[in-house]
Amino acid sequence: MAEHADLIARLPKAELHLHIEGSFEPEMMLSLAERNRIDIPFKTLEEAKAAYNFNDLQEFLDLYYQGMNVLRTEQDFHDLTWAYLTRAKADNVRHVEMFYDPQAHTERDVGFGTVTEGILSALERGEKELGITSKLIMSFLRHLSEADGFALLEESKPWHDRFVGVGLDSSEIGHPPQKFSRLFAECRKLGFKLCMHAGEEGPPEYVREALLDIGVDRIDHGNRSMEDAALIEVLKDTQVPLTNCPLSNLSLCVIHDLKDSPVKAQLDQGLLVTVNSDDPAYFGGYIGRNYEAVDEALGLSDADIIQLARNSFVGSFLSDAEKADHLSAIDAIVA
Repeated sequence: MAEHADLIARLPKAELHLHIEGSFEPEMMLSLAERNRIDIPFKTLEEAKAAYNFNDLQEFLDLYYQGMNVLRTEQDFHDLTWAYLTRAKADNVRHVEMFYDPQAHTERDVGFGTVTEGILSALERGEKELGITSKLIMSFLRHLSEADGFALLEESKPWHDRFVGVGLDSSEIGHPPQKFSRLFAECRKLGFKLCMHAGEEGPPEYVREALLDIGVDRIDHGNRSMEDAALIEVLKDTQVPLTNCPLSNLSLCVIHDLKDSPVKAQLDQGLLVTVNSDDPAYFGGYIGRNYEAVDEALGLSDADIIQLARNSFVGSFLSDAEKADHLSAIDAIVA
């Protein structure tokens, strides 16, 4: 058990890197397959769970897209989101900024509104019933074209006031941030916050492009920034948040041991690093388990754990007043 398990459990947290489709537990996948009368390759829960072992990002993505094929109705997306929120509540998550991938659904003829309204209805319910506030981030799939991204931006227009920002995810190698420079410039003009996955598998140069050329508000992952001393200085000076996902990095072989996680080094360098679960159903743990795992592997101090919790709110898209309230709640627990 992590040395600081009690402290981790008591601290309020924000989760800033969570793909709602990646919280799709095998039990729910089988249940929705049955409800929607859809054939999936797994006949038993054991078979489904066995499939959740993979060797790299592409193997994971293949399973990820296959699994989400059973998501068809507004109720499905509501149930998926609600299941995540109830689990997040158990880890003392007070605020979540959630990614979703509309293109993965619209390309299989599930309407944009079906997906979005299902998720939003659960997020609203989460605030009322669980006290978890939320913001939704619409992600573009980077293996598709920038033109596809512009089409999604147009299709999403009736919901633009319902999400806070846009993201960029899926296969990183060969799809640099610059591929989407015009799309993200347009999103900035529309007032959206900008997030990009960069430096997970891709080189430090991808982080540099996202940060300096695109001007993102947040870097998702960003591990490989640590290979570039000048980049570390930029991240330190700008305090652009990094959303690290330790168990995801381990599962996808971005690192081969949690002792190689850059979280502690990033804290020591004064970077605004946060800990998150990414795709928790696939990567072996929700946010509390990610905190415990880096604590165990890296020998974090009380101060490190508290700093990570504080960073999660500082790095969020909440207002300054809302951030201050959450930081005061952390101070009260520490006191």
